[in-house]
Amino acid sequence: MGDCDSTMGLGTTVVVMALLLSGAASLKSQAFFSETGDLPCHFSNPQNLSLDDLVIFWQDQNKLVLYELYRGQEKPHNVHSKYIGRTSFDQDNWTLRLHNVQIKDKGSYQCFIHYKGPQGLIPIHQMSSDLSVLANFSQPEINLIANQTENPNIINLTCSSTQGYPEPQRMYIRLETNNSATEHEAVMKKSQNNHTELYNVSISMSFSIPPETNVTIFCILQLNPMKTLLFSSPYNIETIKVEGKESEQTEKSVELQEPERSDEAQCDISKTASGDKRATHF
Repeated sequence: MGDCDSTMGLGTTVVVMALLLSGAASLKSQAFFSETGDLPCHFSNPQNLSLDDLVIFWQDQNKLVLYELYRGQEKPHNVHSKYIGRTSFDQDNWTLRLHNVQIKDKGSYQCFIHYKGPQGLIPIHQMSSDLSVLANFSQPEINLIANQTENPNIINLTCSSTQGYPEPQRMYIRLETNNSATEHEAVMKKSQNNHTELYNVSISMSFSIPPETNVTIFCILQLNPMKTLLFSSPYNIETIKVEGKESEQTEKSVELQEPERSDEAQCDISKTASGDKRATHF
């Protein structure tokens, strides 16, 4: 009788807990393309229940099962084929790791925890999380095009950046001289890979360079409305005056040093080669 009362008491407690948590807001989670994302469950386990007494599973927004742990035993036959071999359960943190994250994995996920008792399954916890996926665009690259006019002060160039997500806001050129800085807009061409859903973007532009003026050119990719910017390496153009002739353009090699950036131009999404690109939670 004591055991039955204890079970009923646990059932009452956990059902109330489930009702209280059912309206909780979704947790925002973020992962980088082809890496690992976290789908947390945040179960505090106040009764210190054993995994042998629980049924735990995650499903996506289409009700497809990512992972199931039935009384301490994994049940891969209940997992949808697109998630087979892509998940691992962190028992210490009650978190499911989703490996090799793809753009198509973005969306809403839910975890469910049930207590397996004499009266059957009792829901004791559930939680939703929204996963967003990012991919770092390559550093914008400037390429000069051969001048097709007789005017040596006309510069033709393209700028491109590849393999990023989500779609960036805009791409533009910035010209800097000793005395001024000007920005030149262009229509950003974009294409999206049908398989990976990653974007490639580029612009093409022609503009005139003031004679006898040294100019530094930057191509800038604005990644989001918050003005997170990604700079190309500086491209230097030097104008020289040849005696007896009109001034003409000579192209210098691209310098490798990074340009100085203002506070608003710090790119806080793009990572360096040694940077930490693990999933970040908000």
